[in-house]
Amino acid sequence: MKKLIFLLFLAPLASLAQPKIKPAEIEKKMQWFADAKLGIFIHWGIYSVGGVDESWSFYNKKIGYADYMKQLSGFTAKNYDPQAWADLIKESGAKYSVITTKHHDGVALWNTKEKHYGVVDNTPAKRDLIRPFFDALRKDGIKCGAYFSILDWSHPDYPGFLKDSSRYQIQNDYARWNRYRAFFQNQLRELSQNYKPDLWWFDGDWEHSAEEWEAQKVRQILLKDNPNTIINGRLQGYGDYETPEQNFPVSRPAFNWWELCMTTNDNWGYHLNDNNWKTPYEVISIFADVISNGGNMLLDIGPKADGTMQEEQVHILKELGKWNKKHGEAVFGTVAGLPQGHFYGPSTLSKDSTTVYLFLPSKVSGQITVRGLQNKIEKITVVGNGATLTPKIVGKISWSTVPGLVYIPVPANVQDEYVTVLKLKLDGPLKLYRGHGGL
Repeated sequence: MKKLIFLLFLAPLASLAQPKIKPAEIEKKMQWFADAKLGIFIHWGIYSVGGVDESWSFYNKKIGYADYMKQLSGFTAKNYDPQAWADLIKESGAKYSVITTKHHDGVALWNTKEKHYGVVDNTPAKRDLIRPFFDALRKDGIKCGAYFSILDWSHPDYPGFLKDSSRYQIQNDYARWNRYRAFFQNQLRELSQNYKPDLWWFDGDWEHSAEEWEAQKVRQILLKDNPNTIINGRLQGYGDYETPEQNFPVSRPAFNWWELCMTTNDNWGYHLNDNNWKTPYEVISIFADVISNGGNMLLDIGPKADGTMQEEQVHILKELGKWNKKHGEAVFGTVAGLPQGHFYGPSTLSKDSTTVYLFLPSKVSGQITVRGLQNKIEKITVVGNGATLTPKIVGKISWSTVPGLVYIPVPANVQDEYVTVLKLKLDGPLKLYRGHGGL
């Protein structure tokens, strides 16, 4: 991942320089992603041996490159159980998972024929780690995503190396650059043809232009093998959706499809000294904000070098899964919720907009309020609980078109331990008053 801090001023999806595709075809291709809501990200590589920053630790000179690469000898994957991983991901409620096939350090987790660094030839693991994981995911009905760094700071033909050094300038040695492009594109063909990812999660595109990467060609290579595969936005404009990182956008992004990628603590992958774990409540409340704004959450976990998971991460996924199982109808297959100002909290809508789901991200004392609702509410229930609540309409004047305020009491005994969800069944498709009040 790119360890920089971004302010998330996101541009419309239309700015992506994709080949012309009919809107209906895009909608159909992206529908599973739009419905999925939750994915699990896995950062796994030799950096888990020492518990250091993935690739960035040597790039930023926190550790010497030679010492970083010595971790190859300690990457055993001896307790790797891909089916257990897939089962845990399924339990979390996630509908897709993305694993690092190769990070910026250039160490491939599959048996690449493009001989460079790889776990098969250069580590005690001595086996392909991607195929068994994809097989396990597909057995559990989960979509498979391949993270791939298009830059490779270890490869001798890649121009960049350390933060303040480079091997050559492209314009001075284009033949060398072409060798590198052939190398990484051949690796993509291997993954595409042999593993058939449902989703590609590119990283590292910031160091070169779309023309230098041959981004349009890369997209065409992948779509030729699988026309239905989808590609994230880190391919210099040739992706299908955007991926803001770590920090939640304050306002709803303008893209049709987007995904917040976020860690369970402060780092990507296993990090020896990072115990700043997010609580299940924090993860669930952030998730509710994401889906309220029409996005997905890609939540990261980092296995140890032997393939085992940290207990804290397992706990987060299990608690998230328990909450998702209880509240699934308000999460999966829904669309973005009420515009800001109508309800002070996250919300989602059923696809026919006849049902509103309100997420109460903390213990409620008293009542919650909905503003500007022109529909009649037929019934209010607590999702996963079944309790029926009775609203009170305040301020509705019979001769005015302005709707009253809807106050809903939420007793303590019906509230969820993390995030309570209310289901408002309406008398028809959602109608909102967006005026300024008055007569």
